[in-house]
Amino acid sequence: MQSLAERVAALDPDAGSAVGVIAYFDQLIERRAGLEAVVRGAAVLSGAVARLDDPDRRVRIRVTPDGRRTDDDPPVRPEWPSVPVFPGEAAAVRLESTRKSVVHDLILERAALVAGVVTVRVRGRAPVAADPDDPALTETVVDPEASESTRLLAAEALGLSAHAQARAVARVGGVMHVQSAEVPVSSLPGRIGVGPAVPVLELPRSATAARTALRFTADGTAHDPGPRIVHADELGGLDILARALDADTPPPPDVATLLREAAETPWLLQTLSVVSHAASLRSAAGELHLHHSTLQERISYAERRLGWPLRTPAGRLRLQLALAARLLTRRP
Repeated sequence: MQSLAERVAALDPDAGSAVGVIAYFDQLIERRAGLEAVVRGAAVLSGAVARLDDPDRRVRIRVTPDGRRTDDDPPVRPEWPSVPVFPGEAAAVRLESTRKSVVHDLILERAALVAGVVTVRVRGRAPVAADPDDPALTETVVDPEASESTRLLAAEALGLSAHAQARAVARVGGVMHVQSAEVPVSSLPGRIGVGPAVPVLELPRSATAARTALRFTADGTAHDPGPRIVHADELGGLDILARALDADTPPPPDVATLLREAAETPWLLQTLSVVSHAASLRSAAGELHLHHSTLQERISYAERRLGWPLRTPAGRLRLQLALAARLLTRRP
């Protein structure tokens, strides 16, 4: 389909865009994507804020053109184009735009169609023989706007008892996973933010915490040192730092200095990351496979370049905050 879209676009750009839109939403159906993915697709493809408002089922999803879900909920304006999800019902997909566009109309039509398919599958009736990793069911379980009965129904389809303790696990790319609290998460690949174990009906809270924890994870490489798995339960006051910083926040001065120096000194980030959490400089040297004196030389060099001490409690705290802020202010 992608190849067809490219060939058509070479002949007629508008027609090529239309074929691409159809292919995109067809893929969402094939992947059994959730409602948020549908709205995100509409936002990214149109370049406008997209939203799904379904008051009858207490669903409200709003996504910005860069793919981020936002909790802002400005009143609906009548001039915004919209398409109902179900005939005769209030549920609708709309774009917060006044621009007239055939491609926008097609995006809304396809998004509403797919939203209807997903809604019927996970909210309108009991799911049958559901996939335990079904993204749409997972989205429903962690959706605070969904009714308790809907969330319990989805949880049951995912194999979670209403009386079970479960947790949400956030992964890169907006992927959310829910599982029994008794199942270890270390076997999952990639960076992982782990939410607290909670009763099934409190999984939206666990998911929010998991997303925050994910922001403190790293690839664990020399270029991106840090933990691959972070548990929200262990963040403590760092949660406040996460609320103050995001990818749109200019890097604090210490982070800017750290990144500038790391660009010139390849070993700097990994060395300082290990030093920041090691119990002692000797154990840090062991973890880095360095002689103790070599590590001392590296720290002296880093202190000169960064401009603050690294071997005092205050200096280590400053380093830990700078490393955490680096993770929080980077682009996903």
